[in-house]
Amino acid sequence: MAELREREVPHKEENGIDKSKLALEDDPGEKVGLKRQVSLVSGIALIVGTMIGSGIFVSPKGVLRQTESVGMSLIIWLLCGIISMFGALCYAELGTIITKSGGEYVYLYETLGPIPAYLFSWTSIMVLKPSSVAAIALSFGAYIADPFFPDDCEPPTLAVKLFAALCILMIVFVNCASVKWATSVQNFFTAAKLLALVIIILVGFVKICQGNTQYLKLSVSFDGSATDLFAYGVAFYQGLWAYDGWNQLNYITEELIKPHTNLPRAIMIGIPLVTILYLLVNISYFTVMSPDELLASGAVAVTFADRTLGPMAWIIPFFVCCSTFGATNGSLFTSGRLAYVAAREGHMVEVISMVHVKRYTPFPALVFTSLVAIIMLIPGDFESLVNYFSFSAWLFYGGTVSALLVLRYREPDIYRPIKVPLFIPIVILICSVYLIIAPIIDEPAMAYLYAFLFIIAGLIFYFPFVHFRYHPKFMGKVTHFFQLLFEVAPSAYEVPEIGEDGKM
Repeated sequence: MAELREREVPHKEENGIDKSKLALEDDPGEKVGLKRQVSLVSGIALIVGTMIGSGIFVSPKGVLRQTESVGMSLIIWLLCGIISMFGALCYAELGTIITKSGGEYVYLYETLGPIPAYLFSWTSIMVLKPSSVAAIALSFGAYIADPFFPDDCEPPTLAVKLFAALCILMIVFVNCASVKWATSVQNFFTAAKLLALVIIILVGFVKICQGNTQYLKLSVSFDGSATDLFAYGVAFYQGLWAYDGWNQLNYITEELIKPHTNLPRAIMIGIPLVTILYLLVNISYFTVMSPDELLASGAVAVTFADRTLGPMAWIIPFFVCCSTFGATNGSLFTSGRLAYVAAREGHMVEVISMVHVKRYTPFPALVFTSLVAIIMLIPGDFESLVNYFSFSAWLFYGGTVSALLVLRYREPDIYRPIKVPLFIPIVILICSVYLIIAPIIDEPAMAYLYAFLFIIAGLIFYFPFVHFRYHPKFMGKVTHFFQLLFEVAPSAYEVPEIGEDGKM
């Protein structure tokens, strides 16, 4: 390990896009890289399993509170699915042109330059991604801890956080050990959460057949709908939070088998599936609960189960645990890849860009992301932090779609395995502008300014350490130490082979 070295090979370019200067080698004495082990089924499971977390089970009332009617809330759920699908199709086009992992980061880097990419990685790696992992893990901790305490006593915060930390540690162990283990875990828990949703939908269908449709009739379902246009911006935030994860497969493109075909296929199967399930589950809730009862419920799916499943009501909390564990696994799986790619481009410390020489996993990146997520469990409440940073996610989504339009202008003749109609990126760009502005206008707060300043503060680190390439002398010894400790080697990116017919 002490003699690990880099080998530079002839520069590779494909379709005008700078890919990599380094070859992918299996020999641990040379550069190693991530292996293509994620199949189409596992890709679909990653999208579906990450999108379906705890929100649809625990509290879909955020959309109802803002829209103030059943009919409008269902329309918002449908529109959120369409927006997610449009956004994912834009990402599918980008991901089949630029087949590196890293999602928004690499697309911004290749088209708009290093500064937008760095600011995205700075915000996502330090706040958005680990806080998302921590939030989902806390939901898991709450449901796991609940049976250990009396019914009239809520689990103490410390117990919930310890279970959440245990969840993260188990998942990072699996992810560091094997990509196949991680995808198998994702596949299993995705199947479990789909089973739970199917149970809710079937019960709702029975209730509809029994005539429990008083809250779903067109004559009453739109009564009292909100008239404040900007309130719908917050409703979209609530709904899109439940759909969050539609872009996750773009973070692992380098590990996806046949990315030019399987990336768009997984997107076009996974997201419509989630949209249909979300709509049917919400309809099922309204066959059992009135809008007021749904708003008063702490955990909607649990209330639904208590009223309909009798002694079998326990299966819903069990499936919520499965759902949150699977969503945490998917979030950590992709978050680690973002840190790995950013480090490989020189935007983070070098050791995070390295790959385990035997297991071919981004070991240091996964460990780093999990540690940040566990640290985020310590504060009493970080939900407000996540809420105020949510607008930044759509700031970068809009920037990424702009990158697609730039690439259309700059490289009109480049081979595109999938090419979306021009109106789709334009719609997503308009939606992103609205979703950035609407919550700030609806509920102005200084915290939005602080969040924006945090994003810009990343430039303090960018210019000395990235632009001017200042590296403290001690960092060489630190990198060498962790390289030996983790048994990792410098990594490289391999351009997927494309035949003369344009297919892999």
